[in-house]
Amino acid sequence: MNFLELTKKRRSIRQFISKEVEKEKLNYILECARFAPSAVNIQPWLFFVVQSDTKKRELQKAYPNRWIDSAPIYIVACADFEQSWKRSYDNKDHADIDLSIAIEHICLAATEQGLGACWVCNFDPSICSQALELQNSIYPVAIIPIGYYNTELKPSNRKAIEKVVKFI
Repeated sequence: MNFLELTKKRRSIRQFISKEVEKEKLNYILECARFAPSAVNIQPWLFFVVQSDTKKRELQKAYPNRWIDSAPIYIVACADFEQSWKRSYDNKDHADIDLSIAIEHICLAATEQGLGACWVCNFDPSICSQALELQNSIYPVAIIPIGYYNTELKPSNRKAIEKVVKFI
């Protein structure tokens, strides 16, 4: 499938089936994240692959929405603010931008591999940090549940191109 087809196929999946994700597919997804671009190529990220039921239960306290329980894997994408690039003009930190690119690489790679994924940003970062025993400079940006699904995908409702693109 070409890139446009892949982007049209990607959805936020919130219902997973109990089927283990193959190690090869998981490694492929992580390799795609590793090669995501970042400001000045600093790569200010750390990815935690959470598979144990114990750690998943701890993270579920940070995001108590029950649909996440069905995912066999969570990838927690964290930013390292001590390493991230800051723009000299206004000291704008690019860690969140860099992580956003890597997270979307994860979601697209999961889609390509026949898996579902979802960005979860509405969670308690302090509970997540405690569960992962993060250092102060490491901050959790998103939890990405990943797994197989069997729900029928509905067409994505997108704005018309003329609403989001202006040629000047």
